[in-house]
Amino acid sequence: MKVGRPKKTIIVREYQLDIGKVQVFDDYMVSIFDEGSTITKERVFQIIGIMEIHFRNKNFGYISLRKNSYAIDPMVYNQIREIENIKAFAVVSIKEIDMHNFNIEKLFYKKPMKFFIDQDNALMWIKRRVRASNAE
Repeated sequence: MKVGRPKKTIIVREYQLDIGKVQVFDDYMVSIFDEGSTITKERVFQIIGIMEIHFRNKNFGYISLRKNSYAIDPMVYNQIREIENIKAFAVVSIKEIDMHNFNIEKLFYKKPMKFFIDQDNALMWIKRRVRASNAE
């Protein structure tokens, strides 16, 4: 019987952007945008650049951790949708307005996207989707 502490999740890199921070892990990334930010097509290019640096030839997932209120231009999903190796996109929030916004965002993204109220459940779903896509 193997006894030990659970494997600790290590942040590979953290980026502080003008709209918030992005944390990169081994097979997923997490964004936490600042209160009052506006996520535009121009600003999403920074995030896409980070994706290309860390996940150029690797499947990964994305978690949008919505602790703060901010605006998203839904057209950014047209750009993000083009990135073929994003295998799962999770939105985590306990706010009802974020759930309503998610339903609209989902119409633009058109790829596997799910809403969670708990970050651990979102992470389990992301990891399961990435693992399944790697097995294909």
